Amino acid sequence: MSGHSKWSTIKRQKGANDAKRGQAFTKAANAITIAVREGGGRAETNFKLRLAIEAARAVNMPKENIERAIARGTRAAGEKELLEVIYEGYGPAGVAILVESVTDNKMRTASDVRSIFERAGGTLAGPGSVAYLFKALVAIDVTGKTSDEVLVIAADAGADDVEERGEVVTVYTNPEKLEEVKRKLSATGLEIVGWDITKGSITQVEIVDDYVANSVLSLINKLEDLDDVQKVYSNFDIPTDIMEKII
Repeated sequence: MSGHSKWSTIKRQKGANDAKRGQAFTKAANAITIAVREGGGRAETNFKLRLAIEAARAVNMPKENIERAIARGTRAAGEKELLEVIYEGYGPAGVAILVESVTDNKMRTASDVRSIFERAGGTLAGPGSVAYLFKALVAIDVTGKTSDEVLVIAADAGADDVEERGEVVTVYTNPEKLEEVKRKLSATGLEIVGWDITKGSITQVEIVDDYVANSVLSLINKLEDLDDVQKVYSNFDIPTDIMEKII
């Protein structure tokens, strides 16, 4: 398992802690509201809303909270406008960082994000600076077989990559192939326990220095802790031996 895979697992564990203090609920609700305003309140016909609802359920968000977020999206009058804003920048060692946010105050969020970048020795860059270094993917979580077995099945299904996360194995594929890959995975007896839209880095920056690695992870952590930030992507690659020393 690569260092980056290990970090992905740690982030999921961290997400459970965020949920306990309500931050994950806020982020999930904002994602639902944005999805409704863009594509309507019916999950059957709104792919983005289906994803947002599944993500909310993954952090154990109560049904009434989900329904309230959907309702907020359908009544624009009197509600604060929520905007999706993407920030791009560079962290220590020149790693590329892409920050997805939902905010009702772009100036506040931009200031918060810029401050975190600068304090970490990074730079907030302009639109398009690093976006080209990432590609859209769907992460499909499955159980029921070993990672080696899933790797063979995923390859036959046309998926891009496989990553082991303890008892769960994540299969990555192009969003356009989502339904086809899900169908082929299910046909082999695998249980699909969740899926989400994500991004994968096209190129990676390997970090072999403990101090730099810790600085990068600290920067990512602080960005993820901002209430307005939904997701953070980066192209760092930290070897497992270094990751285990600093976590």
